[in-house]
Parts: sequence; structure tokens; C-alpha cells
Amino acid sequence: MKALAAAFPNLVGKETLLEPSDFRFSLNHSSQMAALDYLVSLESDIFVPTYDGNMAKVVEGHRRFLGFKKTVLLDRKLLVGLIDQYNQGSLSWDELSSTVKEAHANRMGSPKTRAVIPDRPKEEDYFYANPHECLQLLDEPLRST
Repeated sequence: MKALAAAFPNLVGKETLLEPSDFRFSLNHSSQMAALDYLVSLESDIFVPTYDGNMAKVVEGHRRFLGFKKTVLLDRKLLVGLIDQYNQGSLSWDELSSTVKEAHANRMGSPKTRAVIPDRPKEEDYFYANPHECLQLLDEPLRST
């Protein structure tokens, strides 16, 4: 985390937003700490989930609902391969950087139709991560209900 914080000096988490005394009421209450994580993730300028669990998916969908706030959805398999190549010296920093940027250009939480696979529901997009039926796409006129 030190290298990440050095590269991104405005990186914040709940520990940097609050005083240690503010945590004493929720230290033994994991659901309260998770709720705090959720709010920080929801309100951040950019959200990059490090784990592809249910909470990350719900935050992703909520950020879409709030106007498609930038949410970088990492291609972890690609990143591992590229970082291995970089560490082995077969890929320069510039090549790594440009490949990562190109691969993630369309993985920023922008509007898209959710993939639905009727005979293989476990392989389709998670509804809460992309509730496109509930979202107003940016190029659509305002709807009244």
C-alpha cells in the first residue's frame, strides 16, 4: 500500500477520513464497518474494486444508478499476465501502460445492456452490478413516472 499511496497521494479510505476515536463505536460490529466501506466506495471519485464479491457488485450498480460514476472493472487475468511479462523484462513500462489503458477503456462502469443467459444464469451479469432496466441511459430523454 505504501507504493500505491506514494503514486496516488489523494488516495483515501475510512481510516484517513475519520479520527481513530470515531471507530470505537463500530470496532466490534463488522456490519457497521462494512456500511462505512460501502459509503466511502460509493462517494469516491473513482472506485476500483480489488475483490469481485457481492459488495463490489452492488457498489458498481449503485454508482451506475447515480450517473455512471467512474468504476474501473479490472481484467485481473490480463493484468497478472502483463505484470509477469513486465517483471520478466519482456514488456517495457510504456508497453504495459498502453496495453492496460487500452484493455480497460471500455471497463469504466459505463452504460451497457446486461448479458442474460437463460439456460446458464450463473454465467450472466449480476443484476445488482448492472441493473440496466432501472437506469436512464445518458442519450435517452428524461422519463417521468
